[in-house]
Amino acid sequence: MQIKIKPISVKLAVLNFLEFAVWGAYLTSLGRYLGNIGLGPQIKWFFAMQGIVSIFMPTLMGIVADRKMEAQKVLAMCHAFAGLFMLAAGIYCMQAGDAVSFAPLFTLYSLSVAFFMPTIALVNSVAYNALGKEGMDPVKDYPPIRVFGTIGFICSMLLTNFLSIGGARMQETFVQLISSGILSVVMCAYSLTMPKCPVNTGGEKQSLADALGLKAFSLFKDGQFAIFFIFSMLLGASLQITNGYANTFLGSFASNPAYADAFAVKNSNALISISQAAETLCILLIPFCMKKFGIKNVMLIAMFAWVLRFGLFGLGNPAMPGVLLFVLSCIVYGFAFDFFNISGSLYVEQNAAEDIRSSAQGLFMMMTNGFGATIGTLAAGAVVDACDVFNTPTNWPNAWYIFAAYALVVAILFMILFKDPAKKAKA
Repeated sequence: MQIKIKPISVKLAVLNFLEFAVWGAYLTSLGRYLGNIGLGPQIKWFFAMQGIVSIFMPTLMGIVADRKMEAQKVLAMCHAFAGLFMLAAGIYCMQAGDAVSFAPLFTLYSLSVAFFMPTIALVNSVAYNALGKEGMDPVKDYPPIRVFGTIGFICSMLLTNFLSIGGARMQETFVQLISSGILSVVMCAYSLTMPKCPVNTGGEKQSLADALGLKAFSLFKDGQFAIFFIFSMLLGASLQITNGYANTFLGSFASNPAYADAFAVKNSNALISISQAAETLCILLIPFCMKKFGIKNVMLIAMFAWVLRFGLFGLGNPAMPGVLLFVLSCIVYGFAFDFFNISGSLYVEQNAAEDIRSSAQGLFMMMTNGFGATIGTLAAGAVVDACDVFNTPTNWPNAWYIFAAYALVVAILFMILFKDPAKKAKA
């Protein structure tokens, strides 16, 4: 049987590829560069900023796309600003050399991510609109297209890992910022080739609370929803820890002659990319696991996977067989990331009232990628500072064990406090 692929599917696959290639160019390697230029203690602020802007920027750009400007044009505009500010950050670092200051770099970077973070949701909106115009089913047809986003992220990570400029790997220099900026500008141009999206300039007026999705906060009156959202925030605290510190941690082994030439040290981004590959594969397991174990148990698998993710980093080292623990940590990341995000989204879909379902999904993302990621990144930075890892690299395992202990406590409390929706329905 011949499988026919529609042209729009190819266009959307490229759209997703470019979208996440922009992010993959620096997300897992920025911490290493910052550590190299003496800004290791400030890593937490760079990654916390992604969470801070995620609290309000996606909502604001969403309102613009709904009421003022076609979504594909808003997507292009956001990438134009994100790319130009990231290019400016890279050029500043190139000119400053070894004298990079925190304030100007952080300002330019913050402006860039403020415009980039809304594009993740905008890409989905543009894709759903395009598929709808072709008479395709987003639920069935979009997931295979979305996989190309993860592939783009991996390819960009590997490029950053293996490409050397001026004798230094991109993962260790400012060139990763310039690479991301260039990809964002390309994405800006490509976004304008997407089918036009509708703009709701009239019709029924919404209250400010409805427009900002604040009506969904009424779900906190439901005890189980309140528990779910609180734990979404607590688990969201784990999201950016390895993005911010895994590459920096692996690079710290370079100070030990026994590990300096190990693959995991010289090619940290390549090793970490196993996490994204595992994420792609774990998506395929979710339907089976949801049917077999139920939503609560799938969420618990994710939570205990975070315990393993952090604990294995603390136990491993770049030499054989210790490096296998790093590899295993990257594999379980697929369960840790996907199983909670997707099952959590499904919990919201199945249990929130229809009239606030979209707002509830936005609240879920706000709690995980906004408040959770921000609080978690700053707390993780405090742990890293307390362990003094930048002056004493051998203290890194202590930090990972603290993160693992935190994830374990969250998992146990969730297991006790959160009721399985299926069992609750039967009661």
